[in-house]
Amino acid sequence: MIYINPFEELMTFVPAFALQGFVVVMILMVAIGTLVDMAHKKNAKYFFINFKRAKASATNELSGSQKAKIISKTIASDILTTSELGRGQRRAAHLLGMYGSILFWIASVILIFGYANTAAPHQISLLWHVGAIMTCLGGYWFWFFLRVDVSAEANPWNRIIRADLFVLSLLAAATFGLAWSFTQSSGVPILDTLFLVLFGLSNIVLFGGVYWSKFAHMFYKPGAAIQKNLSEADGHRDDLPAPADAPKQFGLGIKRESPRHY
Repeated sequence: MIYINPFEELMTFVPAFALQGFVVVMILMVAIGTLVDMAHKKNAKYFFINFKRAKASATNELSGSQKAKIISKTIASDILTTSELGRGQRRAAHLLGMYGSILFWIASVILIFGYANTAAPHQISLLWHVGAIMTCLGGYWFWFFLRVDVSAEANPWNRIIRADLFVLSLLAAATFGLAWSFTQSSGVPILDTLFLVLFGLSNIVLFGGVYWSKFAHMFYKPGAAIQKNLSEADGHRDDLPAPADAPKQFGLGIKRESPRHY
């Protein structure tokens, strides 16, 4: 199963250009949904204003090499390895889901666009299945065990809100994709058609629901992390109170004492 291209048999009765058109439409839906979300929440305007404010209040002038170093470190640490989540289960589940989804999507594009008329290498089909499995492992791990602290928040796993649309539709796409591949390779005609339809619908919800889900946050977070680390490096404090060792900034002339612990 894991070495079989699930799209190969599908292309025997669905034209390749139709599948490729479907992928293009999904990409356009993500782009449009993200732009509408940015316009509605005014994210671009916020980042621009915050950038100007940070530049005006900076106390250190960073060189181009320093900025490049900070940006590369942010990408490697905060974005690619999500170090802000620590070393616990939440980070492991997030990395599984994130890299699994990336593998799943990239392999899908390669299989649909690169091997429409020829047999795909087993390695690409393997990556498609491995990516879907990783997505399921990370997603279900997060959803059932890490999503909420039930004892603290009293929110059970089955309490669903609009923000959960992204993770649930992503899990549905990976799950139905694997189920479709399995039933197709096992020769179960009715179930493989059912899971194919569910796979397609879940992808439409996933990529078409960008405006209502947290999908767009995937594009905001890297920019916010880079801006934050650059601001910290150039001395900008972003509306934080002045340090305790600078009492004159408060206009009171009173020096704050360190807290005492008994």
